[in-house]
Amino acid sequence: MARMDSAPARKLPLPSPSPPPGKKPEKDNVTKLNIPKKVKKRLKIFSIRLGMDMTFLFLVIVLLIIGLIMMFSASYPSSLEYTGNSYTYLIRQSIYAVIGIAAMIVVSYFDYHHFHKLAYPILLLALITLVVTLMVPSRTGVHRWIGIGSFNIQASEIAKFAVILFMAHWGSRYFKKMDTFRYGVLPAIILLVVISGLLIMEPHYSGIVIIAMLIVLMMFISGVKLRYFVIAGCLLVVVVFGLIVTGMLGYAMERLDGWGQALNYTTDEMWQQTYQTRNSLYAIGSGGIWGLGLGQSRQKYLYIPEVQNDFVFAVVCEELGFVGAAIILCIFALLVWRGITLSMRAKDKFGSLLGIGLSAQIGLQVILNIMVITDWLPNTGISLPFFSYGGSSLIMLLAQMGIVLSISRTSNLEKV
Repeated sequence: MARMDSAPARKLPLPSPSPPPGKKPEKDNVTKLNIPKKVKKRLKIFSIRLGMDMTFLFLVIVLLIIGLIMMFSASYPSSLEYTGNSYTYLIRQSIYAVIGIAAMIVVSYFDYHHFHKLAYPILLLALITLVVTLMVPSRTGVHRWIGIGSFNIQASEIAKFAVILFMAHWGSRYFKKMDTFRYGVLPAIILLVVISGLLIMEPHYSGIVIIAMLIVLMMFISGVKLRYFVIAGCLLVVVVFGLIVTGMLGYAMERLDGWGQALNYTTDEMWQQTYQTRNSLYAIGSGGIWGLGLGQSRQKYLYIPEVQNDFVFAVVCEELGFVGAAIILCIFALLVWRGITLSMRAKDKFGSLLGIGLSAQIGLQVILNIMVITDWLPNTGISLPFFSYGGSSLIMLLAQMGIVLSISRTSNLEKV
């Protein structure tokens, strides 16, 4: 009987051998391992992750470079007059810019989730610096800076960041309860009252305005109901009226005396009070459409006091004209838009709230600064981001941009 050959048997895949006790299984090159939640919670302090958003970084660097050029162009006459060297303000601001860029790059590698744990310590640090500021001898009648050698720390800059960070931390933690008074309104009121009380004693009313607007913004994007804002607005009117009646807003009321009358002064006293704003308007008007040319400003020759600080944009308008000023404002708008867009793509609520707050702060200060130099708001000392002279404000600002870049590293994961 002939033997029939059978078909070859199919080989079944052999089960992978289990690893010996105490030895971790090898990583599969194809399939991803399910990482336990406990391991995921061990976040690294510094993590490269994906690359930072180069568009946002480019916009920051462009504004910083333009700001340095225009600050130098506006300040070299006063720098020569008061320090004996035309390059004093430029050298110092350049040093601050280098420190700020280094801080921005380092912070961009810092995992922003750790700021959850730092919200309370940073807020406490801000309150301590505000208290210490009141103990430092005043300058021109105000307490705003803590001097460390030739470097001055403005406590309100730390307070702005602390407020945004705390509100982002609180809003993300209690997001589902932010429509209630206890979680959505009460903490914000306490925070505003404490910080405003310290700033009133400096006094620093422009800082109060900015911080109040930042708190309102953070409350709004955290889900607080609209009716609470209406009630708060009515209470604010009552409080301000009470402060005016009691005379506690005397310093602020002096700033209001010549508001809106820079070109229509009727007394010698009003002429003196509106001197800075009036020359700012002269600079803006003389710039015309195309400007007088870079370095060709006339009002910067000691006509505008402290031109390197809050009124640097008036020289920008005079030298670069309407077109140049509009281009710079468009770059600012692109930076704010890009920052908010990146923050909205963040993988968690905390990143979104924190990034939106930090980006909105730039837009808010730009709008307020432009309104001040054009006499739409009283002259209250609101600096222009990246342009105004100041070490602590520039370093803090660039470090905050590093946080937005850190958020962009994780928000890019959504695109992969």
